[in-house]
Amino acid sequence: CRSTSDSIGPAPLAGASQNCAVLASDLHARAASRRCRVKSFKIMKKIITIILIMFSFFSKANSNYDQLAHEFSFNSIDGKTINLKDYKEKVIVIVNVASRCGFTNQYEDLQKLWSNYQNQNLVVIGVPTNNFKQEPGSNKEIKDFCETNFNINFPMTEKIDVIGNNAHPFYKWAKDNYGKGAIPKWNFHKIIIGKDGKVAETFTSITNPSSKRFINFIEEQIKS
Repeated sequence: CRSTSDSIGPAPLAGASQNCAVLASDLHARAASRRCRVKSFKIMKKIITIILIMFSFFSKANSNYDQLAHEFSFNSIDGKTINLKDYKEKVIVIVNVASRCGFTNQYEDLQKLWSNYQNQNLVVIGVPTNNFKQEPGSNKEIKDFCETNFNINFPMTEKIDVIGNNAHPFYKWAKDNYGKGAIPKWNFHKIIIGKDGKVAETFTSITNPSSKRFINFIEEQIKS
């Protein structure tokens, strides 16, 4: 006869082996699940990227451009007229600006841009607006602020609306022909008009006019 200890000795080993197998299977299943989620995420990311690219392409491709930017004009901040037709064959940078914004220091970089490239077929136009509740001053106050704090001497329009039903016709035209990218979401939104009078590109407030990305694009447009 076998002793009691002999009869129960192998059982714990068998149980441990079975537990290890279950654990290994569970770990394998979890790893496979993670790989599946990562793969699904990558596929979804690619799909979203493709959709965005297609949306951007078709929004531009469907533009009819019955008018060009050169057909618009603005009242200047000092009571004169800014005719965009005077800037044919130039690259035009149009920026909605404000004196009490976190991006107001971009005035300095816009002035540098104007100083460095005005003799290379580029013009900068500042468009004061209170659409974002950060430009409460009068035209004279805005002009004095810009000249005193940033020595601004590039063209400035009078204070106008750049969004909504009362937006200046130029901004409605840009929206209709370029799409949502042309609509200012905040102050210091930049619309680049190419030499052909069409919207070449837009840059949001966070893109500084002195950034490499912005300067490279401007230089490409000047050379085109």
